[in-house]
Amino acid sequence: MEKIKPGTHGKKLQDDLEKYRAFAMELGASGAVIVKTEDIPVDETVTLKCQVPRCFGYGACAHCPPHTLKPAELREHLKKFRWAVFFTVEVPPDVIVRNKGTIKERIAAYQGIYEIVSELESAAFYDGYYLSFGFGAGSCRHTFCSQMESCVALEGKKCRFALRARPSMEAVGIDVFKMAAQVGFDIYPIGSSAKAEDVPKGVLAGIVIIG
Repeated sequence: MEKIKPGTHGKKLQDDLEKYRAFAMELGASGAVIVKTEDIPVDETVTLKCQVPRCFGYGACAHCPPHTLKPAELREHLKKFRWAVFFTVEVPPDVIVRNKGTIKERIAAYQGIYEIVSELESAAFYDGYYLSFGFGAGSCRHTFCSQMESCVALEGKKCRFALRARPSMEAVGIDVFKMAAQVGFDIYPIGSSAKAEDVPKGVLAGIVIIG
């Protein structure tokens, strides 16, 4: 645990960022890179895809549109930060392609992304980067509370998974496909009509904004 200081710059920050990148890999990431916040693509069109066609998660929880952070708000927040750790986790395509036979594996894969985000964010917090924040993948409603009748956070109550649940990258307007391509990660669009045998790999992603 580090004492809070007026600002952390230079070599220590770069060393810490590399530490978090390596930590993401230790936690199960297939790839992790340090990126500049100015290179994070944030676009309102991404959240438009939550509505057209309407995603089953739209409006279903406090961390999905229209209830969560708007892309324009995120862009303003990112101006105050310089660095982030972006990571991906490769999973079998048949886990991502939606079918009832792999639902347990699919939920576990998405929960794994939120776990990595939470652990990285916590590590940065205790190192003195106390304003760090992160985003996961997919709807937290269906990742953590799929068997529950409702999202209690929308009812003004404490979230059942307050330290794990977060908005997904796409929920706040981050273009995950574009970002992955920018840093050299392979990623493929997997829609409702996709067949697992036609997809080279399944990819989920998360990000933590740090310094």
